Amino acid sequence: MSKTELKRAAGGHSLHWHGLTDAGRVRPNNEDAFLGLKFDATGVQHLGKVGEAATELADFAFAVSDGMGGALAGEYASRITVDKITTLLPHSFQRPARQTEAAAGHTLTKLFREVHRALKYLGDCYEECAGMEATLSLCWFTPGRVWFGHVGDSRIYYLPAGSGTIRQLSLDDTHVGWLLRQGQINDREARTHPRRNVLQKALGGGNQFVDPQVGSVPCEPGDQFLLCTDGLVEGLYDHSLVDLLRAPSAGGDNSARRLVEASIARDGRDNVTALVIEVR
Repeated sequence: MSKTELKRAAGGHSLHWHGLTDAGRVRPNNEDAFLGLKFDATGVQHLGKVGEAATELADFAFAVSDGMGGALAGEYASRITVDKITTLLPHSFQRPARQTEAAAGHTLTKLFREVHRALKYLGDCYEECAGMEATLSLCWFTPGRVWFGHVGDSRIYYLPAGSGTIRQLSLDDTHVGWLLRQGQINDREARTHPRRNVLQKALGGGNQFVDPQVGSVPCEPGDQFLLCTDGLVEGLYDHSLVDLLRAPSAGGDNSARRLVEASIARDGRDNVTALVIEVR
């Protein structure tokens, strides 16, 4: 972060983020993708895998996507999904006006539907892209509040400052996820269920319409947000996520790297992506 940004952050907030994706130990290619953006009324900037910036004069968006489809269609699907955010979301920068719940929800719903239409169009036009689908989990950071949108079984977690309890903000769009929320199975049964990775809702593919889950939570210094694909939590329970997020970083180590490496060591059958954002 530049000296100018640090001065602007005085008395305000900054974001510190780090992300990592890995193909895992089994799959030959990586169908996951993640994205970080900074945008204001003048333009949009792609963020690196690791960084820090003040939030006083700009909004930030972070997203993960898991693509599905034959050949390389899954890779295309996740990349197209996150790239679409770059062109669509920055148009919604509204400062100094305050963002409202209804306006933010409308913006995110429109974005998800546009991505869905783009994937369906490409799938219908090109044989190599036929049937391609993608999940999308997105967090949009504005002063004091995080707006989120979600479709699929990637996840958004929220770890409040000073809390030992992590909260999953997103709802898994799977039948197994529904069974878990209804109390018909427990977490351990959900993790070993043979249909745990079968999606009921995704962007693209044969779905005619897609309505995302949208919502928001307040954010304060010390809060952490984890966006991840389903491969990350195949081998990690919630208590492990908390321990790895809370562990101190040193040198080139960070919590995204710790999460990905721990997940691969314990499972590693799927692609694994973690994107961690901390409010400071």
